[in-house]
Amino acid sequence: MKVFGFAGWSGSGKTTLIEQLVPRFTRAGLVVSLVKHAHHSFDVDQPGKDSYRHREAGCKEVMVSSEKRWVIQHELRGDPEPALEQQIERMAPCDLLLIEGYKRYPMPKIEVYREANGKPLLHPEDPHIVAIAADVPLATKLPRFALDEYDRIVDFILARSELKR
Repeated sequence: MKVFGFAGWSGSGKTTLIEQLVPRFTRAGLVVSLVKHAHHSFDVDQPGKDSYRHREAGCKEVMVSSEKRWVIQHELRGDPEPALEQQIERMAPCDLLLIEGYKRYPMPKIEVYREANGKPLLHPEDPHIVAIAADVPLATKLPRFALDEYDRIVDFILARSELKR
């Protein structure tokens, strides 16, 4: 399983970019999965639903399963957040595991940069950033892509990950 990341400040366009890349990877015959890091409290469940009620009642894990999909919700209940390595181990085998977020984690990643955010670039401080996708030209020695150069970005990630189209 090859692991490749996307890092950038909130609002930079990471999710939008990944959303455009995934179909291109799957059309190339790859099985693609994703781990997304959230910096805030989030909930995929809905108040009032049975699974929500079971979780609120104190269950550490709740699995919801159907003929179309299944999901396990795991409440940390005060335990520390698992390391990315632990989360990767939980993933089913795939060809390419994309990681959104975990901007300080040491893995090959593309920095997604949007000038309007007013945030500093990450790559000068992170040697694991191997390319930049940005909405403006940048002075850098790293490979640089426009945010909408989806096919070029796919080709770069495939070559970098030693995967074939």
